[in-house]
Amino acid sequence: MSLSPQTHVSCKNDRNQFIMLKTQLYELCVEFVKTRLQTVTQTIKSNQQALTSETKSSVGDKHETARAMFQLEIEKAGQQLNSVQQMKKTLTKIDLTSSSEIISLGSLVETNLGNFFLSISAGQLTTGNRIFYAISTSSPIGQLLLGQTQGSKLVWNGRKININRIS
Repeated sequence: MSLSPQTHVSCKNDRNQFIMLKTQLYELCVEFVKTRLQTVTQTIKSNQQALTSETKSSVGDKHETARAMFQLEIEKAGQQLNSVQQMKKTLTKIDLTSSSEIISLGSLVETNLGNFFLSISAGQLTTGNRIFYAISTSSPIGQLLLGQTQGSKLVWNGRKININRIS
């Protein structure tokens, strides 16, 4: 079966729009990661400076407690830094031009409950007048969606989910 020139153009336009939408969502995720990285880096620097100045200033139990608290904050920020680096790594695995009938990393999923971009946990993203939720494949909803196909019907937290479209 061959496509008419008009059908071929329509399919090509749909594909271009799909790639453009996916690219916009991807860029919003990249910006989210950059912002998180700046915040975590600033937190680490600030706590290291506070730890250094605390070392120079006081003596005794108050001093040791303050040092321990700053050290805990630095460790916590270090864990957040690892999380941000993992997000960056996940984003590099997304193929912006691929489309699949099975939900996987990088899929755009339209459901009766909303639109999802399986990528990283970046929350609500708006592009144009459309709202998507960037979710991690390791999140509970991400795990539920992985491997599903268009037309699948699922239940999540007592709510019925109908998968209307996958791109």
